[in-house]
Amino acid sequence: MSRSGFVVFAGRPNSGKSTLVNRIVGGKVAIVSDKPQTTRREVRGIATGSDWQLVLVDLPGVQRPRDVLTERMQARVERALEDADAALLLLNGEQQIGHGDRFIARAVQNVGLPAAIAVNKVDRLDRPRTVAALAAAAELGVDGEVFPISALTGAGVPELVDALISLLPEGPFLYSPEEKSDLPEQVQLAELIREQVLLRTREEVPHAVEVEIEDIEEREDGLLTIRARVWTETDSQKGILVGAGGRMVKAVGTAARKEIERALGRRVHLDLHVRVRKGWRRDEGLLDRLGIR
Repeated sequence: MSRSGFVVFAGRPNSGKSTLVNRIVGGKVAIVSDKPQTTRREVRGIATGSDWQLVLVDLPGVQRPRDVLTERMQARVERALEDADAALLLLNGEQQIGHGDRFIARAVQNVGLPAAIAVNKVDRLDRPRTVAALAAAAELGVDGEVFPISALTGAGVPELVDALISLLPEGPFLYSPEEKSDLPEQVQLAELIREQVLLRTREEVPHAVEVEIEDIEEREDGLLTIRARVWTETDSQKGILVGAGGRMVKAVGTAARKEIERALGRRVHLDLHVRVRKGWRRDEGLLDRLGIR
């Protein structure tokens, strides 16, 4: 009998949830950066074995809501915990256990999900620090095994996957074995573009940027043309993203095009425009259209 189900990956920002999802799935389904709020939507990565299927739900990092955008992100975390079959609490081994970790641990306990804990980034720790991090994780009160892992190198991940499979209920596969994610294509493409913005900007700009795909058109010669808007909140942010002589937006577009071509396996022309929309993080209609619910 096969096992299948939804496993929520919950953790503070920058704990490595997206990197771990990509590692287990064996491909890029979630964008990665060192900026908080990298994950804004619920991203589902699908990993399938001969008799098991893990649907990995990569959630936004748990944080105090500050606007409509972060309110929606936090509500998504709470709903996903209620709907999941199991949970993984992911901790950043380089950081001390904090209020956010304890809050997430209590939330997992309150919904009564079967759970495991993973202490990530142990490749950057010596043995004494690893032992201390594992001991601190065990004291959070989550009823589940604690695993030392490195999502970056893959160390400890196979053992963690085996444990997560054991937490799933028996049942048929929920998705085709060939599928890696259930994100709509336009959202996947927009996220690949936003990733390149995150990699090149700092301070307030990463938090103030969102990407919307306007149109996808296939030409007769097989070239796929993608038109996209990069939304910012102020003219100064737009100036940073455009850059002197348009160099920044060109660099973002070139790198994003290569990522999209790699993902789609075909030639792409990316038409990228930066636009200002003041207060878009409070715009309910735009957030709906962007799939941030």
